[in-house]
Amino acid sequence: MLRPMEPAYALAGDPLLAERRAMVRALAGSVRNRRVLAALRLVPREAFVPAELATRAYEDGPLPIGAGQTVSQPLIVAMMCEALALRGHERVLEVGTGSGYQAAVLSLLAAQVVTVERVPQLYTAARRRLDALGYRNVTVYPAGVELGRAADGPYDGIVVAAAGPVVPQGLVDQLAPGGRLVIPVGSRDQQELLVVTRDREGLQRRSLGGCRFVPLIGVEAWPAPEEDEPRTPGS
Repeated sequence: MLRPMEPAYALAGDPLLAERRAMVRALAGSVRNRRVLAALRLVPREAFVPAELATRAYEDGPLPIGAGQTVSQPLIVAMMCEALALRGHERVLEVGTGSGYQAAVLSLLAAQVVTVERVPQLYTAARRRLDALGYRNVTVYPAGVELGRAADGPYDGIVVAAAGPVVPQGLVDQLAPGGRLVIPVGSRDQQELLVVTRDREGLQRRSLGGCRFVPLIGVEAWPAPEEDEPRTPGS
């Protein structure tokens, strides 16, 4: 069962409802999970992009959100959420909160969402935005030195919104038995979106196809750019 949003956003009206419904109809040809499509129909993507880009919120493409980061295109968000195969009782970890859009979608699909963000201004803005919009089962943390947030694990699902050179063992270790990790893996310029399932026989992998994400920064990932300021460890 989906958890409806609290009235905070509804009170402001829903001027782009028709555009959001049209986006979901377009996605239905590629994404079959009804719960995922219903969640996308409920989350106002325009609230998670800069105000000047609100009218482009339902284009099926990434949009800039500042600090060199983007909010993923709706199709990619839908595919990643569908790959987790959530039924509503799970605890999910998101690595790379960004503007908070995917965390909002996940909040309607899982019991609890833990999300971490390494860019301070994005972390602060996403935490405030998700709280103001009423997503009470999402907890946002600043990213630590290690990938993910082992302190709140294990997780039934992990979704990574940035691309690494390998599947990080540190994230695999945070998966519960039967859990799924969805992560783009490859070079800085081109990756493959992988679904890694932890079962009794070990790790099973399958590909959802090619993709292109911003680099995943951290241990078992890419080094931080030299101009980056030191990041606050997770607490």
